[in-house]
Amino acid sequence: MPKSHYITEFGDFQTPHDTAAQICALLVRQGMRPATILEPTCGQGNFLLAAAAQFHTARRILGYEINPAYVIEAQQRAAKDPKFAKIEIIQGDFFEQDWGQILAKLPQPTLVIGNPPWVTNAALGALDSHNLPEKSNFKSLAGLEARTGKSNFDISEWMLIHLLTALSKTKGALAMLCKTSVARKVLHHTWKIQLPISNARLYTIDAKAIFNAAVDACLFVCEVDAAKPMRPTCAIYSGWNTSSPQQTFGLAAERLIADLASYTRWRHLEGTSPYQWRSGIKHDCVAVMELKATSTGFRNKAGAYHELEDDYLYPMLKSSEIAKSHAPHPTRWMLVPQRFIGEATHPIRHNAPRTWDYLNHYAELLDKRKSSIYKGQPRFAVFGVGDYSFAPWKIAISGLYKKIHFAIVAPFSGKPVVLDDTCYFLPCQNEDEANTLYTLLSSDIAQEFFNAFIFWDAKRPITIDILRRLDLHALSWEIHGRDVLQNYLPDAAFATPVQQLALFEQGEFYEP
Repeated sequence: MPKSHYITEFGDFQTPHDTAAQICALLVRQGMRPATILEPTCGQGNFLLAAAAQFHTARRILGYEINPAYVIEAQQRAAKDPKFAKIEIIQGDFFEQDWGQILAKLPQPTLVIGNPPWVTNAALGALDSHNLPEKSNFKSLAGLEARTGKSNFDISEWMLIHLLTALSKTKGALAMLCKTSVARKVLHHTWKIQLPISNARLYTIDAKAIFNAAVDACLFVCEVDAAKPMRPTCAIYSGWNTSSPQQTFGLAAERLIADLASYTRWRHLEGTSPYQWRSGIKHDCVAVMELKATSTGFRNKAGAYHELEDDYLYPMLKSSEIAKSHAPHPTRWMLVPQRFIGEATHPIRHNAPRTWDYLNHYAELLDKRKSSIYKGQPRFAVFGVGDYSFAPWKIAISGLYKKIHFAIVAPFSGKPVVLDDTCYFLPCQNEDEANTLYTLLSSDIAQEFFNAFIFWDAKRPITIDILRRLDLHALSWEIHGRDVLQNYLPDAAFATPVQQLALFEQGEFYEP
């Protein structure tokens, strides 16, 4: 098997000896005195050797490894020095071991340490790998979630949950190198099922420098004691040489909160506002739907020039442009065949014949779009489009970039600017409304509020769900001592529930 294939299939990022030694030294400084050390995927044995050298209380040191070449190498390294005599290395597949029985028979407290595979079950499936756990819906996902990407998971996530479940019937600790997102998901799951986990902490690491892996990673440490209650909080440290945490995340109101201190300070601002956050337009075909304006016509990504009517063309901004400027300037145009979802597209033939010919010229590319959202829709349909898409002014933010950066989007060339589907925005009717909302959302208070919910290592850190949590009326009262939004919204937005019912009966209810 080629080395690159092996690394992919087994998530084989061997821990450097210096890194293993630094981790063991940290745990010793923190007062860990294990009677047993267990590494379930020990590789070439660096963690076992470092642990044997530093944990003098350990009576047993065990390593399991699936790769027979690594087993022989680790055994040979341990045989070279008498101080490693306690080390036992067993060839075995992680997924075939009964870790509950193994841990129950070992002297306690037990330290489970190591560096499990950094690979997803989907990646292994693509390789037709057998290095997988038995298929099961281990997170109890239902319906669509179980069939889509939410049922895709890192193999290490499955492994750590099973190890902590086994440990929960004993007394010990776990210290594992893993992706930061994996550690967070593991904690969230184990907190929800109320395993007796306490004193959880993450120490961020430079995975690029240590493993040449471009991911957010950490040393994940927690203690487990069946006789003690669960503590659903986790401190985050910048490296293992810092003594004070950057922040603490955990469970609050049955939700995972990224920064508990910020949440505690500003949770009174959480609620529902009449302003509704929207997503940009999704078309899934940049080559056809996004164009550059030139003196000789509109040029698409393929470099082809076309003369098109302006009826269905709108200046557009991409996520990267929103993230880099407070008042971005459009550099391209989007072809938007619909004003609302489900609108018939055949009228384009008569309204803008050159645009119709253009769409049909590239019909094969548009018809190949894989997303199920286009099934049953008119040909050349887009998604995430409505009256709000064409609001003259907008307050926008990128969902991809790792910063809270709002931008004012003004009309351009006499037209409203549309956004791509990685952006979120509030539609505004005039410049004054846009400036008022921008001032509120760019305030330090709003930034702290959003930071309470954002996990910056996520693929899309800022989500529409997070943005919707901020009650802009409450924020206005917090900052200005009054509601500065009353001039821009219907009266029903400020009505009491009884007044709202009366307005609804009169057919005047404002539904955000």
